[in-house]
Amino acid sequence: MALSRTEREQFLAEPHVAALAVNAGGVEGDRAPLAVPIWYQYAPGGDIWIMTGRDSRKADLIRAAGRFTLMVDRLAPTIRYVSVEGPVTSTVPATRDQLVEISARYLPAEKVEGYVDFAWKEHGEQLVIQMRPQRWVSSDLGNL
Repeated sequence: MALSRTEREQFLAEPHVAALAVNAGGVEGDRAPLAVPIWYQYAPGGDIWIMTGRDSRKADLIRAAGRFTLMVDRLAPTIRYVSVEGPVTSTVPATRDQLVEISARYLPAEKVEGYVDFAWKEHGEQLVIQMRPQRWVSSDLGNL
């Protein structure tokens, strides 16, 4: 059963690890989409943002495609998923505050500072890429 707008937005706002997919067709269309796990940030009604390396394959493919898809799911208490696709609305250099924000969404509070210190030094320059949700697919399959 499809989720209502409120249900799908609330589900997406929970801290699931998403599967990001972006066109990787190449010159001859001989590549399947790139699909990788990623942290993301979202509040109902707003844009989604992700953080990735400035020179990463993900960033290059998203720049070329101008859009991407995120899919999140869970198995309990019911089988539920939300997939959302849309255009990139901005790409800007990441700030340390944004790294703290997204890290705090996924990590225990006592691990955030150590992770942020490590990631800020070791992961290289990062970008924040925003996407405006445009197309949604969602379902709750119940207790199968």
